[in-house]
Amino acid sequence: MSKRLVLGTVLAAVLAAAGLGTYFVSDGRAREGKGSKGPPPVPVVVAAADQRTVPIRLRAIGNVEAFQTVSIKARVDGQIVEVKFREGQAVAKGEVLFRIDPRPYQSTLRQAEANALRDAAARDQARSQAKRYQELLDKNFISKEAYAQIRTNAETAEATAKASRAALENARLNLEYCTISSPLDGFVGKVLLQAGNLVKANDVASLVIINQVKPIYVNFAVPEQVLPEVRKHMASGPVTVEVVPPDAGTERIGGRLIFVDNAVDPSTGTIRLRAEFANTEAALWPGQFVNVSVRLYDQADAITIPSTAVQTGPEGQYVYVIGPDSLAEIRKVTVQRADTDFAIIATGLAKGERVVTRGQLRLGPKTRVQIAKPAAEPS
Repeated sequence: MSKRLVLGTVLAAVLAAAGLGTYFVSDGRAREGKGSKGPPPVPVVVAAADQRTVPIRLRAIGNVEAFQTVSIKARVDGQIVEVKFREGQAVAKGEVLFRIDPRPYQSTLRQAEANALRDAAARDQARSQAKRYQELLDKNFISKEAYAQIRTNAETAEATAKASRAALENARLNLEYCTISSPLDGFVGKVLLQAGNLVKANDVASLVIINQVKPIYVNFAVPEQVLPEVRKHMASGPVTVEVVPPDAGTERIGGRLIFVDNAVDPSTGTIRLRAEFANTEAALWPGQFVNVSVRLYDQADAITIPSTAVQTGPEGQYVYVIGPDSLAEIRKVTVQRADTDFAIIATGLAKGERVVTRGQLRLGPKTRVQIAKPAAEPS
């Protein structure tokens, strides 16, 4: 019995040992197979570095200003009897805006016409008399003193007739001033005095304000460091300026730079510029704020990538470059100029190299990536 017990114990130990060995071998193989699989690739969106001619621009925020602004005021006293326009409408040069009661000025004109006729008749009579007395003086029929008096009377009558003509012209002008017309093509604002109100000549308050918007100005400021470059390109030819109206559906509007201020603002370190636009469709309106782009020149053979690819770290700017093996590489770059949509790379990249534009947060050196298609933009 004791031998059988010992033999059974040894056999159980051998079997247990064999089973345990099998367990460890199987587990090790499983672990080895799991480790060789590795982490899944990181999905990213990439873009190829492009080499092309790029327009070099200055960007700023501009304020739209009317080409001309006129405050309409009355030039005679009276009552407004008619307003001939609607608020906000377009008016043409010479179009009637207001009418002031003309009756008092019509009466004054008729009186001035009568006075002018009377004084003209007196002048003609005095001239005729002076001519006759000249003949009598030549024949020594009258004294020189008598002729001098007649001559004085004729000159006085001449002066009186001129004064009457001036009064007549003034009366005609006052009657014309009763009709107020637009001095330019533009858009009227709010009517500040309605029909029925009394107005005074050259009063402080305006009747209405007219803004000319075709053409129109856009004022903006740029840093003083770019002033020499701006002046150099203005001297060599017209400098193109584009603006983007607040309406997102409106295309860019082109104009030209026409003015550089004569001094830099020391409080901001900027220089004021002005551009002129034809504004034929009246897309720009006085008082609006718009995005301004000044095109200085075109840079040929520039290496460009999307601005979203450029990252900033402790050691400067860098991008993730994806090689043929689908592994990410950190590459330091020098950005010559950054725009809203793209960046011009001075050093660090060559044409055709692929850079990551989306998905950089999960990347590191030698990270395996899977290139995904960019999401379709909404139409």
